[in-house]
Amino acid sequence: MTETDESSGITASVRENSFSQLLWQFFYLQVLDFLTTIAFLVNGVREGNPLVRLALGSGFNPIESLVAVKCLAIMLGVYCWRVGKRQLLARINLLFAVLVAWNLVALILSRVRS
Repeated sequence: MTETDESSGITASVRENSFSQLLWQFFYLQVLDFLTTIAFLVNGVREGNPLVRLALGSGFNPIESLVAVKCLAIMLGVYCWRVGKRQLLARINLLFAVLVAWNLVALILSRVRS
């Protein structure tokens, strides 16, 4: 059974479905960010995020440190989803989409300059 939002006529299940899509997009963008960061490490490009750089430098294995950072990010994304912060999650997705694009450009430029 679905509830109808009187002001917009959108059913609760439709809102929930689009919100779940935001969470899946967040997961996907985290995977892409993880992969581009690994590509940075392999190609000698310096990590731009100071917190991630600190995590990479403080652990024994940079990949394990990066996995820990991504797990924290995913926990924050799930938290936003659970408490109904749809607009915040959408903005974070936009930020990570731009970040992944930037990472790809940085990787391409690092190879062109070599």
